[in-house]
Amino acid sequence: MNKAIQQVSRRAFLRNTAAASGGLVLAYLTGQAGEAIAQVSKADGTAATGDFTPHALIRIGADGTITLVSKQPEIGQGIKTSLPMVIAEELEVSWKDVRIIQGDLNPAYGSQGAGGSTSTPTNYNEFHRLGATARTMLVTAAAQTWGVNADECHAADSAVHHPASKRKLTYGALASKAASLPVPDAKSVKLKDPATFKLLGTRIGGVDNLAIVTGKPLFGIDVKLPGMLYAVYEKCPVFGGKVVKANLDAIKALPGVKDAFIIEGTDNIRGLVPGVAILAETTWAAFSSRKQLNITWDEGKTADDSWAGFAAQAKELAGKPGSTVLRKDGDVALALSKSAKMVEAAYSYPFISHASMEPQNCTAAYNAKDGSIEIWAPTQNPEAGQNLVAETLSIPKASIKLHITRSGGGFGRRLSSDFVVEAAAIAKQAKVPVKLTWSREDDMRHDHFRAGGFHYLRGGVDSKGKLIAWHNHFVTFANKQMRDGKATLQTGSGAGLSGDEFPGRWLENCLLEQTPLECSIPMGPWRAPGSNVFAWVFHSFIDELAHAAGRDPLEFRLDILGDKDIVPGTGERGQAYHVGRMKKVLQEVADKSGWGKKKFPRGQGQGIAFHFSHRGYIAEVAEVTVSKQGELTVDRVVVVTDIGAQIVNLSGAEHQVQGSVLDGISTLMYPELDIQKGRIVQSNFHEYPLMRIKDSKTKIDVHFLKTDFPVTGLGEPAFPPLAPAVCNAIFAATGKRVRQLPLLHTDLSWS
Repeated sequence: MNKAIQQVSRRAFLRNTAAASGGLVLAYLTGQAGEAIAQVSKADGTAATGDFTPHALIRIGADGTITLVSKQPEIGQGIKTSLPMVIAEELEVSWKDVRIIQGDLNPAYGSQGAGGSTSTPTNYNEFHRLGATARTMLVTAAAQTWGVNADECHAADSAVHHPASKRKLTYGALASKAASLPVPDAKSVKLKDPATFKLLGTRIGGVDNLAIVTGKPLFGIDVKLPGMLYAVYEKCPVFGGKVVKANLDAIKALPGVKDAFIIEGTDNIRGLVPGVAILAETTWAAFSSRKQLNITWDEGKTADDSWAGFAAQAKELAGKPGSTVLRKDGDVALALSKSAKMVEAAYSYPFISHASMEPQNCTAAYNAKDGSIEIWAPTQNPEAGQNLVAETLSIPKASIKLHITRSGGGFGRRLSSDFVVEAAAIAKQAKVPVKLTWSREDDMRHDHFRAGGFHYLRGGVDSKGKLIAWHNHFVTFANKQMRDGKATLQTGSGAGLSGDEFPGRWLENCLLEQTPLECSIPMGPWRAPGSNVFAWVFHSFIDELAHAAGRDPLEFRLDILGDKDIVPGTGERGQAYHVGRMKKVLQEVADKSGWGKKKFPRGQGQGIAFHFSHRGYIAEVAEVTVSKQGELTVDRVVVVTDIGAQIVNLSGAEHQVQGSVLDGISTLMYPELDIQKGRIVQSNFHEYPLMRIKDSKTKIDVHFLKTDFPVTGLGEPAFPPLAPAVCNAIFAATGKRVRQLPLLHTDLSWS
């Protein structure tokens, strides 16, 4: 729970309970060789009171309660449960003794963002070291208490044991003694052998599950402060538009309305956009009065933009050279001319919304006396929110306290901080605590969208059915930005193609080009940015080429991957590609799904795809049924993942894969946003359908491969291969190719 709900800060909680119990607190420090080194308070004002730093990750009380602080935002990916499990494993504590609380933004914690499936790989090794350091100190404290060698003792079940004398001391009894010990050198701390793990790899339910299903206040939208007013914020429906005038006096006269004013905003389309704020005594009064708003807008230069217009521009550019060459190997034109078979195809996908179940919201309280502000936000990127508020409102970062609440979904949307700076700006002007709540219409029409795109592809295979040429001209979207006084076009997050994208690195003849279309539509990270659409395009087209070559789609992909164990990346951030890992997951998914062993009747089929995304190697096989009328059922999806040496929480990992598959099916089938007259047409779920529970009948088989590679995250890697696997299965079932998203644009009927 956050401070606003509990009416007591975690800072005070840790300080007061540590002082009362003489407990052991280890602070998580960064910048020391990347290890989680412990700092222990001493027993003399620094020491006996147990008054440790307020950004502690571990606290052991005299009553034996172990409190672990989760520093990353919880957006439904399960990190609030899984990362503390790593500490608990090394600490040798019983999970029943552990309490988890959400940490607020604090520089002592280091990185606190949750995006890109980075929370686990960023913290995994450090958290092992932190737990082991605490365990080592507790064992030392017990050994000194008994006057024996530490080697004669071991920790288990929240206690230290001395087998020879059959003595035992609980962690609670040892807390005060351990707090007086020096921190051991990091290199001297022995980590557990993974073979002895008791907690990691098991199924542990989410620590917030009970609170969620019983409706306890956990989310940003639940926050309440004394004297708080409720705010809405109306922005121009055309991206980049500004307020000219509004009927503020009429709005202020409405029942329950306390104030209404214009905020000029900035030119940053991902920051504080100009608009009109209304403050009222209740959310209902704020939303109701908003309907009476009469605003004159300066809609700006983009009021004539449309999706149809963008599509026409893309088609015109298709046959021309791209403005940027991302990769050029060999002579593609010559290789295509010598191909035994050449395939051409155009793939396209629309802008879509994140549509998280909890709309954007934020609560802010501005202190006019000292110019400080306190914020409660369901954010994926709290530091970015703090920075945006500081830069936009000229408030020193040190004067901005940000509490991280649980988020009702994120999928990359809450990496942006526009809703945070809006609440802060309104609170600063109003001089009272303010809770800003976006409506569903706000959320859909003022999202930072997944960018649309157009791919124009040509590929060639030789007489032996080997892929010998690949050309992709990608027409994407970009926003104009000022850098060093010059206007430049910056492609949206996930809207820029890499020269390393599969199969570019593997071919002697490859040409990857990119041309941006300028737009004012704000774009942001969307689950598995880039990969979520590129995997569909590339692995669907690879399937086209495999069938043109008369080869089994699995065999064709294995042939492209080749025999090199590692294919190096290019450029400063190019990632090496472990071919052996990908081939292994492909072969494993083929085995688990019975690939090629079953003859499907017309209207049923299997499809296969894989993708390297966010450090994860994932392959999937989909089995589908398509009725003669074109109704699609995804019967079964088999997923094999390689995300390293350890699955942290098996329950959470399975749920992440299952959720990725269902989210992938939903995204493939339904959502799209139309743009007309510079604005988003769709407003709510009646115009923007998503999969419902009654439609989620797919059987999902999840398999994890344990390898010797570093542990990584799982919020995103399983999403990208789903769409191409399903679309390739549709082709196997019907002979029809899906080259446009969403699926509803393709007639799947057959006879």
